[in-house]
Amino acid sequence: MSEEATEPVKVLVTPVKCAYDFTPGQATTKFLRAMEQGKIMGQACDGCGKVYVPPRGACARCGRATSTEVELKDTGTVVSFSIVRVPSENIQVELPYVAANVCLDGADIAFTALMQDCPADEVRIGMRVKAVWLPKDQWTTSMTNIDHFVPLDEPDVPFEKIKEIS
Repeated sequence: MSEEATEPVKVLVTPVKCAYDFTPGQATTKFLRAMEQGKIMGQACDGCGKVYVPPRGACARCGRATSTEVELKDTGTVVSFSIVRVPSENIQVELPYVAANVCLDGADIAFTALMQDCPADEVRIGMRVKAVWLPKDQWTTSMTNIDHFVPLDEPDVPFEKIKEIS
């Protein structure tokens, strides 16, 4: 065996494909149909009132149905974030970029979204943001109708007001 063959393998590139079908269910179907119309619809828990976006059909806190529909604005607050410095074949965004957990105004749970038009080192918890939508002719039944979020020229939300948001 040659000396070259005894060196440990440090990198291995393997193509991977994972195809699957997703059946959204009633709550998610309503959400996706609203996204196609440029609306963000959440659902409030019939027990505790917690608002979920995207809706889940049931409350994670108390287990009750989330049947009350709530239309939300496309503005919100960054509750946590990560600066991504590693490239991915599937994500065509200039590095570094920020993946932020955004809690929309009126919602009680955050979702992950791309932040743009702001240097990564200026993104912060409590930052106020607004959605940038794809052009209307590109809208589908998808959360990707919101292309990314950008900072708003508004004061940050104090940490004490958002620390319980998950």
